[in-house]
Amino acid sequence: MTQQNKQRSGSGSKPNRGDSKQPGKKRNKVVRILWIVFFAGLLGACLLIAMANYGLLGEMPSIEQLQNPNASEASQIYADDGTLMGKIYSEDRINVSFDQISPHVIQALVATEDERFYQHSGIDPRSLARALFSLGGEGGASTITMQTAKNLFTDYKRNAFIRIIQKLKESIIAIKLERNFTKNEIVTLYLNTVPFGDNVYGIRNAARTFFQVNPADLNINQAAVLIGMLKASTTYNPRLHMDKALQRRNVVINQMLRNHFVSAADAERIKKEPITLNYHKMSNSNGLAPYFRMELIRQLKAWCADPANKKPDGTTYNLYKDGLKIYTTINPDLQRYAESAVAKHMSSMQKLLDRQQNIKDGSIWKGHEITITRSMKRSNRWRASKDNGMSDADIEKSFHVKTKMRVFAWNKQRHTDTIMTPYDSIKYTKQMLQAGVMAMDPISGEVKAWVGGIDFQTYKFDHVNIHTKRQVGSTIKPLLYSMAIEQGGFTPSTPVEDVQQYFKGYGNVPATSATCTGRTMPMSEALAESRNCATAYIMKQLGPEGNEGAVKFVDFLKTCGITSKIDPYPSIALGSGEISLYEMMQAYSMFPGRGFTVQPMIITRIEDAHHNILYTSTPKRKQVISDITSSSLVSMMQDVIDYGTGRRMASYDIPGEIAGKTGTTNDNSDAWFIGFTPQLLVGVWTGCDSRFIRFNSTAIGQGSSLALPIWAYFFQKAYKDKNAGLNASQRFNTGGSNPAASIIYDWAHDIKDSTDSIQNNILNQPGLKPQDIGPESDTNINNTDQNDVPLIGGSSSGNKTKPKAVMPAPKKEEPKKKGLFRKIFGGGKDKKNK
Repeated sequence: MTQQNKQRSGSGSKPNRGDSKQPGKKRNKVVRILWIVFFAGLLGACLLIAMANYGLLGEMPSIEQLQNPNASEASQIYADDGTLMGKIYSEDRINVSFDQISPHVIQALVATEDERFYQHSGIDPRSLARALFSLGGEGGASTITMQTAKNLFTDYKRNAFIRIIQKLKESIIAIKLERNFTKNEIVTLYLNTVPFGDNVYGIRNAARTFFQVNPADLNINQAAVLIGMLKASTTYNPRLHMDKALQRRNVVINQMLRNHFVSAADAERIKKEPITLNYHKMSNSNGLAPYFRMELIRQLKAWCADPANKKPDGTTYNLYKDGLKIYTTINPDLQRYAESAVAKHMSSMQKLLDRQQNIKDGSIWKGHEITITRSMKRSNRWRASKDNGMSDADIEKSFHVKTKMRVFAWNKQRHTDTIMTPYDSIKYTKQMLQAGVMAMDPISGEVKAWVGGIDFQTYKFDHVNIHTKRQVGSTIKPLLYSMAIEQGGFTPSTPVEDVQQYFKGYGNVPATSATCTGRTMPMSEALAESRNCATAYIMKQLGPEGNEGAVKFVDFLKTCGITSKIDPYPSIALGSGEISLYEMMQAYSMFPGRGFTVQPMIITRIEDAHHNILYTSTPKRKQVISDITSSSLVSMMQDVIDYGTGRRMASYDIPGEIAGKTGTTNDNSDAWFIGFTPQLLVGVWTGCDSRFIRFNSTAIGQGSSLALPIWAYFFQKAYKDKNAGLNASQRFNTGGSNPAASIIYDWAHDIKDSTDSIQNNILNQPGLKPQDIGPESDTNINNTDQNDVPLIGGSSSGNKTKPKAVMPAPKKEEPKKKGLFRKIFGGGKDKKNK
């Protein structure tokens, strides 16, 4: 038994020894697997980093791109005195340099976003470890440099996997940025590219938009508000959520205190202060000369698309991203005076039109309901209802339901809140009188003022540009009379017959002889009194057969710069043709321009973001008539002002010499006045967009009543402003060689004033006194500082050398960078030479 027990005992002991060795083998196997996984992961991570670095996981910026970051930058539009008029952008961004940013902004940013910014080399190991161990619960690991990389070179995606790849790429780019830029350059790049909400990008625009100050002038309170917005630009936007913005500002102040950027006493004091906004965002609907800027953008797009204007690398300029600087001809003071003149006169004329019986009772719309229907179907309200699945019948019914709305009104705010049906709002909107005003130097062609309508916010249609055609009425007559002198041998004293004329194949011109006096008069008198029958007589003398004279006149108009299609009917002598105010200004420039027309010019030069000159303009002048002919017409058009249809000008007490011509079309649909002084040519058109909406009274609907006063109000202010550059003592060059200069006409004292009496009686009604509502252009923001204006003598377009870095190196020595990633990747050794 003992032996058996021993055997059993021995046989049982062997498995025990084997069992004791088995756990060790398992542990060794697990360790091996863990090492394999570790090294495989490490190898995979290195491979992933290498793939990202060499662009195998998506495009990576080149060294040249890193040295010359190209963040989207707004193009800037400047007036003739350097005033910033507006911007053109996909992202509202304008870059500034490090020394143009308040130190408070830098301190608030570093304290809040990246406390060890000046110690790490693009990646902060401590923040990275904290983010990994807390799985992001205690904040992310993005440094200012990584966020700059994201802003400049990556397109943010919400997909988690793609975002991991992007984070890896951002880290690599951040390290490369650290090797190529100084810390101050990096923080400047960041502040120039970061979004601040309201589609505002960069510290410069944020400071201007929210506080109306330059970024260098931001105080601690303002800096903390702006930096606080970076966490969530909508949530902490003080314009939208003041209470949340205030709380976030105080968090930033506490961070600044923690990092010793502000004392405890100052921190407590600032946290008790309110946030005082001075919000103003420049957009296409506000700022100086909005109608002009719309035309400017059209011309700039054409310039950018022209193959002759490509960049050195062969690509085309992007108006919305390349930070172009466009210098225009607009004079801010004259622009405001033109806008004020429109508001002053049109507001009182609108009251008069609203009192007209067919406007009050709505009968003016009888037979024109289709106009309202078309407007309904083109409206945003109709399209939105259609997208929501409503039927046409239901949508039309909704246009007859009263609702709250904001509509244009002639007051300081240029709008009023009211309750009316959308259907009635269409009629209300279309019954507004419109206007177009353009002021131009008649020698250089520089456009000094451009008012395309009564309110750009509501009415985007521009009544000045070359594509807007209206019947020109009697403003065409000086062009015909200059042709008669230049080509037909006429003089201002040539007798003409004020008798209806018959043109074979075309009938009588004018259609009725009611306005014909039957008298024979000097041609100058015919122009001063704007005699239609005498004008038809002149046309007949230039081509007795059929429309022979009209054909010659159309050809002459083309030489004057009028490109509108005009059919050669004899009636064009009376202004039946449709021509833009823009073209008429070019044609009229030959009178003060001593026989030379000049094309209106709105751009003086274009520069790129580095102030290289890309384009400069020169006056495009062309001689059309002789100096003697132009002098004769100037003298005759002075008679229009002194004795003729423009004699109402005397009531405005405008100093200096004035010449011009009124114009009125059939049924008073269009009223014109184009006049000039020795220095400035100004054209005015007025009327309603729907031509059937007009004044019934000829006394009110004519050019001398509707258009001429705008011209006069403009010059009243322009002459009082010494900075406007107008000199009332200058004289026209009409003496000596001008055969009409010494003629005094008896008819000048026999003109009846019945029209003036009727007009004055109507205008003297209660409530019709013109009111100074002020200019449309929003000029509350101070958009000028020396940083906006390039240095004189900057590089020319021939200089194609690109700067090595966008931001200049800081003047002060920066803290030396430290950290693990500097040891691994090294630092840029050539930074001191940058």
